[in-house]
Amino acid sequence: MDNAQPPFAPETPITQLPAGSWDAHVHLLGGPSHPLSPARAEDPPAGIDFDGWLAMYRDHLAALGCDHGLIVHSILYGTDNTVTIEAVRAMGRGFKGVGLLPDGSTTAQIKAFAAADICAVRLNYVHGGVLTWDGAKAMAPTLADHGMHVQMLLHADQHIDGLADDIRALPTPLVIDHCGWPTDLDPDTPAIDTLCALLREGHIWVKLSAPYRFTEHPEAAHPLMRRLIDANPDQCLWGSDWPHIMLNGASMPRAATLLDSAAQIMTTEQQSKIFKTNPARLFAP
Repeated sequence: MDNAQPPFAPETPITQLPAGSWDAHVHLLGGPSHPLSPARAEDPPAGIDFDGWLAMYRDHLAALGCDHGLIVHSILYGTDNTVTIEAVRAMGRGFKGVGLLPDGSTTAQIKAFAAADICAVRLNYVHGGVLTWDGAKAMAPTLADHGMHVQMLLHADQHIDGLADDIRALPTPLVIDHCGWPTDLDPDTPAIDTLCALLREGHIWVKLSAPYRFTEHPEAAHPLMRRLIDANPDQCLWGSDWPHIMLNGASMPRAATLLDSAAQIMTTEQQSKIFKTNPARLFAP
């Protein structure tokens, strides 16, 4: 099995973020003490232990000018959330996590997540995984009772219209990763209309993250990002997707370049909302 590529050394973006900004989407990897899932697509980059990843993550945040972060559990570790829980604990106040729970998980499991500063569970509609949409809907009332939400990876052009009615009925917030990860970058399709309607109505939040996963040129995603921001700048977020694992043929990006590219289409007020106010309101109310 191949190892993932290590990320580039951190660089300082041109954009100066406001104090209190968040990188709202990263994955923390571990070392030999964190067993990998037998079903994983790749191994982490070789030769870096858990403390090494934490040090690299701190350097990454410092370079970007982010004080806070959301650590999303990687499917490389399956449903063993230990590496993510330990990373959130090690980073301390101002850091939250997103974990993986399978269908049928108990109230006690959700309560334990909430106690460990895990603020959401993730549903992967693209690669599959341990949680189905029906499972997420069943879990949603208990998540809401514990101040948690659902984070979802999907292809908007393939999935969003079929899910829209369920999304509107969901009792907890739903966060859509990676601009809805459309396979068609046209920002004026019926699917993007639906995505923007759900955003405008306040039923979803959207991360303006990881355009490198669906285009070689981040600027090609600007019209889509612009539509999402215009629909509801109060429920857009930004994340670097560092350290950019499971590239599946995409080129390794530079986090500072991704930040600058997204920030250049935002007003100063929108930057303050998307990098600071919005994530603080959702992840750490």
